[in-house]
Amino acid sequence: MYVRFISRFLSAMAGPRPVVMSGPSGAGKSTLLKKLLKEFDGVFGFSVSHTTRSPRPGEEDGKDYHYVTREVMQADVAKGEFLENAEFSGNMYGTSKAAVQAVQAKNLICILDIDMQGVKNIKRTDLNPIYVSIQPPSMETLEKRLRDRKTESEESLQKRLHAAKVDMEISKEPGLFDVLIINDDLDLAYGKLKDALLEEIQKVRDTNNS
Repeated sequence: MYVRFISRFLSAMAGPRPVVMSGPSGAGKSTLLKKLLKEFDGVFGFSVSHTTRSPRPGEEDGKDYHYVTREVMQADVAKGEFLENAEFSGNMYGTSKAAVQAVQAKNLICILDIDMQGVKNIKRTDLNPIYVSIQPPSMETLEKRLRDRKTESEESLQKRLHAAKVDMEISKEPGLFDVLIINDDLDLAYGKLKDALLEEIQKVRDTNNS
């Protein structure tokens, strides 16, 4: 019933085909997204996710995440206001229907940055996005990137590394993603990302120019 409700909702949503980006923390998703939004100003819109975790230094509510309490988020999930939600390291994360609709209503390509659980949940809807997986070249490289951030406790770091190992294996499942990008070289990875999205980018530009 819940999935059918979401499907009817999404079928009624007008706008460009969204992009689902997934990959472990430290794979480089945020860096690639920032480059994409900077180069194609007025084409993409970032779907702001909800989370129950505390903001990190420099993060802004409503820009990086919508920071809410567990009670509020659980209530909204129960009311069917989320496309997907998952729990990681004791915190809830999710994408609301309103966040996607707000971006599509502006004739923008909605970018959803979600984890592997979220990808599989979205697969059960009629959203029909382009699925992109961003992966690190190796676990060793990923661990170095995470340690260089100096934002994680050792316990939190180990949890992220364990989750990343699972993420990297699942990303290899046939048909799960339309595009799999190994982020070993940032410029090459960005080039592959652009190539995968150029057709949809052109559609948005044509619509805006018509």
